[in-house]
Amino acid sequence: MSDSPETQPAGDLPSDAIDFADLNFKLAVIQELMYEQELLTPQFVLTDFLEEHVDREVDLSKEISEPIPEVLEYFRSLPVPTEFAPAVEELFQDGGNDIYMEIAPQWSGEDSTFDITDFTDTRHFPNLSAMTLLGVDEEVLDGLRRKGIDAQLL
Repeated sequence: MSDSPETQPAGDLPSDAIDFADLNFKLAVIQELMYEQELLTPQFVLTDFLEEHVDREVDLSKEISEPIPEVLEYFRSLPVPTEFAPAVEELFQDGGNDIYMEIAPQWSGEDSTFDITDFTDTRHFPNLSAMTLLGVDEEVLDGLRRKGIDAQLL
């Protein structure tokens, strides 16, 4: 079995992996590390994953606006090494982010599916200085700003 994301089994997190409190925060970090900086490799490819790991028919030509459970579980279990934490300086959530299109290919970006609700994970990222977020209120933005993070609503 190879170490590619298409074939890597889900399991317990290694001791050198970040333990995230909020899955949607983790997804924003994976977007940055896998699709923007290309540090977390190889990149996840939905069609390959479905072919190799999903035993049911998933028709991508139809409306798939909800997260595909097997894909969401893959990302939930994917270890993010602590050594990558300093590389995360900015997180940018947008409805068209690659990670969201891999999880829910026809997601509209207009509901709370990927909204971050717990920001305690900021503690893992010493260089995080900017965040553009979906679905948060001004109180959350102010709290992040008090932590020294330039937080904006998309």
